[in-house]
Amino acid sequence: MRFDSLDDIRTFCRDLPGGDRRFAGIAAERQQNLTKPPGSLGRLEELAIWLAQWQCRDRPRLERVTIAVFAGNHGVAARGVSAYPQDVTAQMVANFSAGGAAVNQIAKTADAELCVVPIELERPTQDFTEAAAMSPEEFLGAVDAGYRTVPDDCDLLAVGEMGIANTTAAAALCAALLGGGVARWAGRGTGVDDDGLARKCRAIDAALNFHRNILGDPLAVAAALGGRELAAIAGAVLAARQHKVPVLLDGFVATSAMLPLARLDPGALDHCRAGHVSAESGHRDLLRELKLLPLLDLNMRLGEASGAGVAILLARAALACHAGMATFTEAGVSGAGD
Repeated sequence: MRFDSLDDIRTFCRDLPGGDRRFAGIAAERQQNLTKPPGSLGRLEELAIWLAQWQCRDRPRLERVTIAVFAGNHGVAARGVSAYPQDVTAQMVANFSAGGAAVNQIAKTADAELCVVPIELERPTQDFTEAAAMSPEEFLGAVDAGYRTVPDDCDLLAVGEMGIANTTAAAALCAALLGGGVARWAGRGTGVDDDGLARKCRAIDAALNFHRNILGDPLAVAAALGGRELAAIAGAVLAARQHKVPVLLDGFVATSAMLPLARLDPGALDHCRAGHVSAESGHRDLLRELKLLPLLDLNMRLGEASGAGVAILLARAALACHAGMATFTEAGVSGAGD
């Protein structure tokens, strides 16, 4: 599928493919018959049932797991909103390729394929305090890049990002689409000092004022205030929905990329789970707004799909129990009420 216009995305989000509740029911019944008190594995049980629903299998599997990390550069970085220079984005992409980043180690541990997609790093988005970050065509190109990244035979997708100044873009999206003022959403990102945080807040305020006439249109906001890596994450999540692939979201930036989709359809994220809640200011509030309960709370704030990658291990544990445990009958153990 290719989105040739913003209206194509709107149309897609009005008629989203669903999972299959029959398989969720079969998986839930199995959970009730395994050798444990009902509900005693807590959210591991819910994970197994969710995977069954979206994979459309009563015994879900994790044979092909993909971690997709999208990288982009932001023109607003020129406003001094990050503690690091923009060159770091390309340098970290090289580090991913060399196997030296945290997500490389997590991907190996989780037995997941790592796919890193840099998107026009040599051409940052426009400074969104004085222009739209992306034209509709540029936004759609990044959405398409993300969409094409997702294998249609993937069993589970984890999404994350890399991009200097992208917490500024994420905070701007949240402020534009959820309100509450800049202070609610702007955090220290890579570790800016008080002056850097003040510059960040001023930049977001300026962007909200400059783009005030489009704030009622979620996709126009995504193009004007977002970034190529955020658009690509949205595209990947739309592809996952089309192929009925369950998704683990990473931190604040990756979750903010979902906000325009959720504004188009409240059910747009039904196939998603929040891998973790990050230490970045605003993420917990954003998850609450999206009604996403994080699987982990480890005080992480690295990005690059690191938190979502760790959550893959939880999914593997959930399925190991779901598939490997004996039922009461198989084990010759008396069940409740026997």
